[in-house]
Amino acid sequence: MRFLGPTIVSTNEAEEGIAMNQYVTGSVIKNLREKNKITQSQLADMLGVSDKAISKWETGRGYPDITLLEPIANAFHVSVTELISGTTVSNVNVSANMLRSMFYVCPVCGNVIHSMGGAVVSCHGVTLNPEEAEPSDESHKIFVERIEDEYYIRIEHEMTKMHHISFIAALSSDRLQMVKLYPEGNPETRFKISGVKKIFFYCNKDGLFELDVVHGIDDRDRSYDDTKERMELEETAKKLFG
Repeated sequence: MRFLGPTIVSTNEAEEGIAMNQYVTGSVIKNLREKNKITQSQLADMLGVSDKAISKWETGRGYPDITLLEPIANAFHVSVTELISGTTVSNVNVSANMLRSMFYVCPVCGNVIHSMGGAVVSCHGVTLNPEEAEPSDESHKIFVERIEDEYYIRIEHEMTKMHHISFIAALSSDRLQMVKLYPEGNPETRFKISGVKKIFFYCNKDGLFELDVVHGIDDRDRSYDDTKERMELEETAKKLFG
């Protein structure tokens, strides 16, 4: 994962109780135990506790000691964060294709986390969902211009503390280029072309936006400032270049 800003809650931090507004529940333990086809007695032997202790956890009459979180997670083949959140992740992106990247943004501190596949991500005690990217629109115009071996990216958007573009990222099949932006600055940057296929940018109010870099449009030495014109050119380019 790639981090911009404070780090996410780590396994050790969870064990030490930093994210203690969340804790493993009995229903999560029971569901994971049954999913892994482990009996209460077998789990008790694995953890060095009694059958009654497992029964108490699963019926909500008690909680496992915090020192048992990692052994419980290991027994179920999940991370401590997954155990605490109750959300398990199976990463289908085993080839680590960067074009299937996900971005997570903390609503508390603005921390940006990048993952090449499914993950359980927490920041400031908040379990984050991946941002869902939308196509750029009239309120979030993005202009791409080729300058030698770079793309010059410019976004038409205000940059105040209350409303701004937080970051811009360029994705190719094997790499991520990311620039963090700040209020009062300019929402622009340059990226090495290097096979870039997608441009992402994040508005702190309206969320994540994306633009497919289209052959025949974005490799020219000028940008298209009219959204309707660009859409028409995209349709033509897709027919010509696929």
